[in-house]
Amino acid sequence: MDIVIENLTKRFGNQKAVDNISLKVSTGEIIGFLGPNGAGKTTTMKIITNYISADEGRVFIGGRLVDDDPGRIKKHIGYLPENNPLYQEMPVIDYLEFCARLHNIEKGVIGRRVAEIVRITGLNREKHKKIGELSKGYRQRVGLAQAMIHDPEILILDEPTSGLDPNQIAEIRKLIRELGREKTVILSTHILPEVEATCDRIFIINKGRLVADGTPENLRTQAQGSDIVKVRIEDGDPDQIFKSLMQVRSVSLVDFTDRHMNRFEIHCRAETAKREIFNLCVSRKWVLTEMTPYEAKLEDIFRELTMN
Repeated sequence: MDIVIENLTKRFGNQKAVDNISLKVSTGEIIGFLGPNGAGKTTTMKIITNYISADEGRVFIGGRLVDDDPGRIKKHIGYLPENNPLYQEMPVIDYLEFCARLHNIEKGVIGRRVAEIVRITGLNREKHKKIGELSKGYRQRVGLAQAMIHDPEILILDEPTSGLDPNQIAEIRKLIRELGREKTVILSTHILPEVEATCDRIFIINKGRLVADGTPENLRTQAQGSDIVKVRIEDGDPDQIFKSLMQVRSVSLVDFTDRHMNRFEIHCRAETAKREIFNLCVSRKWVLTEMTPYEAKLEDIFRELTMN
């Protein structure tokens, strides 16, 4: 189920928490909302789920305007808020049955649906324990289970791995990837490895504004402006090598990274430049000992977009 946001704005007093955001999420995508704390991620998610209303702009879920029929739209959405509100004294299975009744799931179907969700989220061994007795990782699984109990087509997860240990994080990421095979998933986070490990596409939000949209690979390419290849060439004069590299047709820029070791950073069209550089070295009887493609780190891209 698609999500379309048009010119979304939300103010709290004089501050714009969300500032004219427009975006589209297609059915079956796992999307990462990435941004520093206070960037507007949670506010945007609350507007999508209709927990709060926007001051300006529109949200469409499956082609329907959210404000026109909020009750019907909510049936298609499962929401895990950042501060996962759970009834600590209730056993897991009782809590999930309670959530199923809140979603008006038919009485004769509740038992089967709860059993299925317990299996999907890996809660079978914990299902009779009180929620307050569970580790934080398992409490997050319970939160995911309640978000999924009514089999929504869209899952919206706010900081789903916050406070978890590395093993728990890996388990939750795996579960999210599995869910993304059948559902549209939006998760917000400020943890960069989480986005790279889990998401098909990234929205970077800063100070309420959408500053980037793309796959990790596309964002790296946009940040670099061109492909970058690092090379080391032996048995040649470094200045002569530099001049020859600059004359390669698919090369736009050459920089020394280590003149003494004949190391260069080359901005180019990598697909054709690699072969041309190899042929150049053969023709000049230079020895090409290294040719390594370079990718900008997502961390560097994030820092550049959110600090400038």
